Order: sequence, then structure tokens, then C-alpha cells
Amino acid sequence: MLEQRSLNMLDGLSGAYPRSIYKAMGYDDKDFKKPLIGIVNSWTEANPGHVHLRQLSEHVKKGIWSNGGMPVEFNTIAPCDGIAQGKGMHYILPSRDIICASVELMVEANQFDGLVMLCSCDKIVPGMLMSAASLDLPTIFLTGGPMEPYTHNEEDLILSDVKEAMGRFKAGIIDEKEFKVIEDETCQTCGACGMMGTANTMGTLVEAMGLSLPGCGTISAVASSRLRLAKTTGERIVDMVREDLISSKIMTKGNMQNAIKYILAIGGSSNAILHIPAIAKQLGIECNMDLFDDLSRSTPLLAKFKPASKYTLKDFHRAGGVQALLKSLESKLDLNVMTVTGKTVKENLEKVKFVESDIIRSLDNPLADEGGIAVLKGNLAPKGAVVKQSGVSERMMVHKGPAKIANSEEEVREILLNDKVKPGDVLIIRYEGPKGGPGMRELSIPAALLVGMGLGDSVAMVTDARYSGATRGPCIGYVTPEAADGGPLAIVEDGDIISIDIPNRTINIEISDEEMKNRLSKWKYEPKKELKGFLKTYQKIVSTANEGASIY
Repeated sequence: MLEQRSLNMLDGLSGAYPRSIYKAMGYDDKDFKKPLIGIVNSWTEANPGHVHLRQLSEHVKKGIWSNGGMPVEFNTIAPCDGIAQGKGMHYILPSRDIICASVELMVEANQFDGLVMLCSCDKIVPGMLMSAASLDLPTIFLTGGPMEPYTHNEEDLILSDVKEAMGRFKAGIIDEKEFKVIEDETCQTCGACGMMGTANTMGTLVEAMGLSLPGCGTISAVASSRLRLAKTTGERIVDMVREDLISSKIMTKGNMQNAIKYILAIGGSSNAILHIPAIAKQLGIECNMDLFDDLSRSTPLLAKFKPASKYTLKDFHRAGGVQALLKSLESKLDLNVMTVTGKTVKENLEKVKFVESDIIRSLDNPLADEGGIAVLKGNLAPKGAVVKQSGVSERMMVHKGPAKIANSEEEVREILLNDKVKPGDVLIIRYEGPKGGPGMRELSIPAALLVGMGLGDSVAMVTDARYSGATRGPCIGYVTPEAADGGPLAIVEDGDIISIDIPNRTINIEISDEEMKNRLSKWKYEPKKELKGFLKTYQKIVSTANEGASIY
């Protein structure tokens, strides 16, 4: 082990001042020679994904103490995408970068020797991954685990079923009594929402990257085995400090590509196309939309989960979870990447036995030859747009139809709820990108309404905003350049014909180059004058979607 950096702060005469402060909280002299381990906890009572993390942290502390470390816990923010629908959504993506900064500031101020990242959900896991990359200390993750599904009429329901039930209730497909049961009972435990949305995509990704112990990604949030894993995680971080197993030894270029391949193979959240480039940027590794598309063409789809199939995270765990998926994908991975176990990916997988099932396919029997994400380009998205192709029905893989314009999420909700959309239409939702929103709101509810109303096989949505990781249907987002930056999305007019061809990776507006140039010359963007606080600053400095929509 290298010299503990915490001793530079706590040792000797000058260390008396911070030692005295720590003693006020019950620490004593024999503790100050031990590795100082920061437990970064996103516990909050504001959502179920994090409400149980306080209990998990106590078991992490037991492990740290038992292995000769000194645990010190602190918090960061943890807003929920699901709760922050509508106006609150402006603040969700920006929170990722604030989480990263808050962790960095606290860790460096306290000079911790190692870190346990205790986290769940959409922006918190990526924010902590970004800080792990930046800080380059021995770091291990313990994610909160998925929520248990609710069984209703012999079907396992998860949160995305609530969104789609809203559309079915609006269309008269289900009655008020049925809708109330779905609303009341679906979220029945703590944990990350039980679909393969962004929360569980990123939670399982941490394990796939070797940054958590095997099994961490899919063990239920309420399982006793997660408590035992928490203690083992606490023990392991102390050894990682002694071994000087810092983040940069794990978070390599090969590991970033492994991470992308894993996401593609499970039909994971398209929001990863924002988060992985932002993480890679902290490491000085080049990563963009084009890399996702290149890897998608050579990485088959091996699994799909709700809402893209009937299977939940509980089914994934029973089928062997992340380790089984990696074993199936083994020949496509960089197996020399180090992991928090102190072993390489190859060494970890030597003990894994893969048994093919309907839940996790083998490489020679995939669900699809390509991965779950596709990047489209054309005169409507010169720098790219993203679609979760594993969630699109075969009949919508190629689509052409007239544009129906909405200049905000509120406008598209009005169009849908007032039956103003017709089969064949292409809904254009603009000025909702990183800068235009600002904050790149998630159009989760409009997308689910579209499917619930029975229009998911006949109407496409195209936007510079993002979608929930659990969105399915022909929902194309992350259009770059965004409308607020003068991208072609800004000059689409009602009735313009939009042509989408997912297999050939194209998206175009059928107007001439001359007409496009003429419209753009007349276009002018008026920034939102009512902005204040952090959003006002964020709008000025945020990068584009194809660069990770980051302030770094």
C-alpha cells in the first residue's frame, strides 16, 4: 500500500485540529492510523430507490471496521426521474454533474483513502461513476438493487406498466378500478424501478464494468443477501486501499467498450449514450454516439426486459444475472480488464457456468444480430439521433409520415390527450434539448401515453429531448444539433414528410437543400427569459447530447 494520504491530514502536530473534530463524533486515536474510507451515500426519503440505503450503509461500516478501516459516511443529492415529471424534469440531468462535483469536493476536502459508492437510480449512479473516474482512488460500488415486481392477473408489473396504464385508461381499454389497483400496488417495495430503464441499466452496468462485486446488479433490494454483500463490500474496500487498486486500473478504454457492448446486448437504456461519454471524458477517453453505433452493428442482442419483453430484473437474476450475460458475451469482451475483486474479467468468468435460456441467449442464437441501440443520421439529425431499436416493432422500423409539431413537452401532452394525433403521424417535439430545455427533459409520459393509446405501431416521435430507459416504441431522441442550437429540427413545419429508416440508420425531412437553407436563414432562437439559478448557468455551459450533455 502507498502511504495513506489521510495521514497527511491526521498525523503529527498539525493533525491535532482535525483529530479533535473527529473525536467529537466518537472516533479515537487508534482509528486515525487506519485507512480512512468515505461512504458516499445517496440515501433520501424522496424516492424508494434510495430509502433503504441508510440500512445498507450500516452493514458496509461493519465490514470496514472488521477489516481495519475507519468509515466516514456522507450524503449527496438523489432526485428521481419518475417523480420529477414535467417542470421538475428540467433539473434532473443537470443533477448528474452536480452529484459528481459534490462527491469530488467532499472527498478531496477530507482526503479519504478509499471510497464506497452507495447509490441507485438514473443520474446518481452515472454521477458517482464520473466522480470515481475523476478522483482515481480505490473505489467500489454498492448499488441499491431492483424493486420487486408486483404480480397482477398472472403478470409481473413494474413502474413502466403504470405509465402505459395511463394511456390505456385514457383510451377506455381499462376501467378506473383496474387503473387504481395498478397505481396503488405496482411499486410494492424499495429499490430501483424493476424495469430495464436507466436505473437498472446503470446499476447492472457497474457490475459489468467490474466496479462492484459479482451479483450486486440484480440482487433484490429487499433480499438479505444484499445486506451480506454490503458487509463484504466494506471489507473489500479496505483491501483495495492496501493493494492500491485505484479506479484508473479498472476504468480503461477496454472497459468503456465492454460497458457499451453490455448495454447493447441487454437492450439497455438509450440514456447510456449520454452517461458513458461523460464518464469517458473524465478519463480522457474519446467516446461518442458513433462508437455506440459501430459496436451495435457487431454486438448481438442477447436479452430484453420489461417493457420490451415480459421479463423483469428478477427473471434476469434467476437466469444468472450480469455474470451469465458476460459469460455469453465473453468472446466479444476485453477480458484483461481488472475488477474490484482483484482479478480480471477473464478470471472472474472462469467460475461462471452459462446455461442458455429464453431470458439470456447465446451468441449463436441471439434475439437480434445487432445491439439494442441504433444511431440515425440525415438532414434532420446531421450529428446523430438515437433510438432503442430493441423496443421498436418490426412494422415501425421503416416509417414515413407528416410532421405534427410541438414546441415543448406540455404541447405534445396536449396533442395526445386531446386526440389530435393520427396513425401515420410523426410527432416532432423540439426546444427540449440540453440547452433548449434546458436540462433535456425525459419524455417518458408522452411516449408511454402513445403506446398505451394503441399508437405505438403507427406513430413515431422525434425529439432533441431524451427518453426514459424504459421507453418502447418508435421514439427517436437526442437529435443533434438540437433546435436551440439551430439544428434542422427547428425549421420543420406541420405536414412536412419525415422519413425514418432504422435498419439503414437514416432520418430525413423531405425538403430540398435550398428550402432547408432558406428556412434556417429566417430562424431565430429566443432564449427563455424566466430562467434563474443553476439552470441559467447550465444553459450557457452544457455540451451537446452527442458529447454527453455535460458541464465538464
